Amino acid sequence: MTAPQPDGSVPNTPPEIAGNPPPAVVAGELYSFTPEASDADNDFLEFSIENKPDWAEFSTETGELSGMPPDDASGPTEPITISVTDGRDTRSITFSILIHPRTNPPVADDNEPPVIEGEPTATARVGATYEFQPTARDADGDELTFSISGRPSWLQFDAATGKLWGTPEAGHVGRYRNIVVSVSDGVATASLPAFSIRVLRAPGADNRAPSIAGSPGTTVQAGQRYTFQPTANDPDNDALEYHIENRPGWATFDRASGRLSGTPTSAHVGTYPNIVISVTDGSLRAALPPFSITVTEPPNRAPTISGTPATSVTVGANYSFQPTAADPDDDKLGFTIQNKPSWASFDTTTGRLSGTPASRHVGTTRGIVISVSDGKASASLRAFDITVRAPTSSNPPPPTNRPPTISGTAPTSATVGSAYVFQPRGDDPDGDALTFSISNKPAWASFDPATGRLSGTPQSSGTYSGIVISVSDGQASAALPAFQIVVTQPTVGRATLSWMPPTQNTDGSPLNDLAGYRIVYGTNSRSLDRSVQITNPSVNNYVLEDLGPGTWYFAVKAYNTAGIESELSNIASKTIR
Repeated sequence: MTAPQPDGSVPNTPPEIAGNPPPAVVAGELYSFTPEASDADNDFLEFSIENKPDWAEFSTETGELSGMPPDDASGPTEPITISVTDGRDTRSITFSILIHPRTNPPVADDNEPPVIEGEPTATARVGATYEFQPTARDADGDELTFSISGRPSWLQFDAATGKLWGTPEAGHVGRYRNIVVSVSDGVATASLPAFSIRVLRAPGADNRAPSIAGSPGTTVQAGQRYTFQPTANDPDNDALEYHIENRPGWATFDRASGRLSGTPTSAHVGTYPNIVISVTDGSLRAALPPFSITVTEPPNRAPTISGTPATSVTVGANYSFQPTAADPDDDKLGFTIQNKPSWASFDTTTGRLSGTPASRHVGTTRGIVISVSDGKASASLRAFDITVRAPTSSNPPPPTNRPPTISGTAPTSATVGSAYVFQPRGDDPDGDALTFSISNKPAWASFDPATGRLSGTPQSSGTYSGIVISVSDGQASAALPAFQIVVTQPTVGRATLSWMPPTQNTDGSPLNDLAGYRIVYGTNSRSLDRSVQITNPSVNNYVLEDLGPGTWYFAVKAYNTAGIESELSNIASKTIR
């Protein structure tokens, strides 16, 4: 195990790069060099180059440098540096290429390329001979030779005639894609379009049913992501398609992979019974046992309350105190009070305690407690006293206080992931210092009691009601009308991916045990940290949904029945706006 650094991070192992680039090339001939690179941490690697020759091309995915120097080129190139990075460390190799002048300049090429035609049959049947014979011609009368790529193992091929023939057996049932037959006159090549052959069962052969397996989760908490993807196989290698019965309304279902996913909200709390996911090969069907998904409420979190009430007031002066309260679950809040002074009034919506005591109220009211509740849990301020003092000749009653004013129109809508800001304006005709307070503040927002600014970035949708922002000069207060903020999900996008199924192993042998694909994706091309597994090898496209705004990167890996995976495909990207 690698020991973490003092800051908690894991040390990076730099990548390695090696190889022996050919030191020379003859003008007019092909030059090619691909370095060998590896990373002990299995980080995503990216290549770069300095002083690339104008006549060459370079791949940032493989590091391959290839091209053909022009016929009139000669001499050494500038020092070329090929580098590889894992995002944190970089390693490089530097070399030059000596271009030898061409001793025999090319003559004008008047060669006409050959022509190849033919429409191969798209199906074959077990036990029956399959044949395809293309036709080819060459205007120059050149001798022709044929070649093939993606040839199924049960077929034979004649390079002299281009004939393709064979008799599939029961174990060859399935689809064979990307077969290409080509013809060459030694100078130029022509090819037929890539085609597929689907091998069908023999007439009267028994179809074997597919199988499906998996243990779906049966509970999910509101606000949490639910995902389940079964695995399915078909002994006849038939193409498979998934179906679902009684899909919950908050979930989506992918018929190509059988993936059921979604994020329920508190509005979806309850049990969704008799969900059945099945798979079919077009004739026979297999299904998982019926299951239910119960969406539960998240555990309640208690509200909070804060504030420092004044503990004395003079006869004839206005007293006002409003606490600040919030609920981490954004539940609606209500306020209560114990031992309220008889001369004061109390607002159960905002928690505001206010009033103007008269001479008969001189004295102390003790043990006043203001509490807030979300209906399930409550919180209280520490008990406090308020003493009403009589005015003295040396301390006459203060002049009549004029209350402050507050204005502003709060935005009533917000979007998940986007900043929300509202700044009210408070004024006082007496020039008194002002403080702001709020009730029913959304948990995702922060509030500044010095300025009244309400701001934050919501992370989930919902409606936040009964929000009241008030301002006080220490004696009187004013409040904006109660308002609500409706938070909605941003527009999400989707990406449709398609790929060409592989037909060969890396050693050039036919690929007959393809089992499926794994799509990896993310918002960083160097860290594709999300994945979707497709267990149907006949699938060659997939739709990823619920992609938030930003640029997403995608790649595909194939794997065989032994679980061995291919290298990543090229990385594609899409920007969701």
